[in-house]
Amino acid sequence: MEKIKREDMLELTRRMTLKRNCFDRIAGAYMDEEGFVDGTFNKHFQRLTAKEQQTNLDIAKAIPFSDTNVQLKEYIFGEADRKQGSIWQLLMALKECGLKNDALLDVFYEEFGSRYQTDSSYAIYFFHGSYDVPLKASDKESLWESEEVFQFLICAVCPVSGDYEPGKPECGFLFPAFKDRSGDIHRINIFQENDKSAHAERLVEILFSH
Repeated sequence: MEKIKREDMLELTRRMTLKRNCFDRIAGAYMDEEGFVDGTFNKHFQRLTAKEQQTNLDIAKAIPFSDTNVQLKEYIFGEADRKQGSIWQLLMALKECGLKNDALLDVFYEEFGSRYQTDSSYAIYFFHGSYDVPLKASDKESLWESEEVFQFLICAVCPVSGDYEPGKPECGFLFPAFKDRSGDIHRINIFQENDKSAHAERLVEILFSH
């Protein structure tokens, strides 16, 4: 397991504000305590109200803005983890379609719900974003030219209460990993809010199941 650079995460989260929003789509599912889907949604992010956008930005931002290398850790997908039918392959497809394929999302929700054990209802939030990574000059100042368009997914798993009101994310991930100011499809950054819980351990088992 390698270290995540805090500067990379801060650079990414600076694009997660109402004025500099990097997200174009949000999708998700509400899950009951037995892991069955209660309902799903899939929306263009800019069509949400400003209040809804801010609420969801706070959820998404919690993943990369967390305590680097403590709450947020880097994992590597080996060759066996990237085979046909793997979760890695599913995540790659979700990234490429920009979360516009509900059938692919349903596969993820069903797989997740069958393996993620909890005693309360929760929600899975998916965000698709794009970031034009600017070139850096020799003095580390940003140039106008784009070095890479980093397309990525953020997934956040949150407890829900009442009328599907989300709490703070318990676990989640950023895929591909944003490493050295570039996307790395062989790596993923996995988040857990509390290191004493088993949420992230279950998430790792789901993501790396063969």
